[in-house]
Amino acid sequence: MRTALLLALCVIPSALACERAERTAPEPARPAASASSLLQVGTEAPDLVATAHTGERVSLRELRGKSVVLYFYPKDDTPGCTIEAQELSALSSELAEKGAVVIGVSTDSEASHRAFADKYSLSFLLLPDDKHEIAARFGVPVVGGKARRVTFVIAPDGKIARVFPAVTPKGHGAEVLAALGG
Repeated sequence: MRTALLLALCVIPSALACERAERTAPEPARPAASASSLLQVGTEAPDLVATAHTGERVSLRELRGKSVVLYFYPKDDTPGCTIEAQELSALSSELAEKGAVVIGVSTDSEASHRAFADKYSLSFLLLPDDKHEIAARFGVPVVGGKARRVTFVIAPDGKIARVFPAVTPKGHGAEVLAALGG
């Protein structure tokens, strides 16, 4: 009993500190090495075929002719990830006017994505990447099982048009819209 109490006294404050850090701390500076592994502007985006949280099949090759905003984020339903998703969802009509399709990717499960999308009425597809295969194809670092916050804008010709290697969630929707010429 005493050991369990001591363990609880050590673990609970640590867990709360991590949750507070996610809510309040700015994103840490990204090491230059992580940015160098990302696919670069002008590179052809690898084809990706995956099943979204809706059960819909997604293929980047089939989206040729449209711009694609492919954004990687750490975890569903956490403060920063929610801000980023809600901003992109709120801009869905403006992004669609630019011919853009938004796709979110994290290492969470399809069920987690469904709950997240339903809770916040997200207007775009979320892809589970539990084996980190999509992140690896785009050079996105996965640290502690979570993808780094990185966004790629893929041009209608299938080439990377813009890379945001260290995203700050608040204001990112406007950055993406501006990158699409809006």
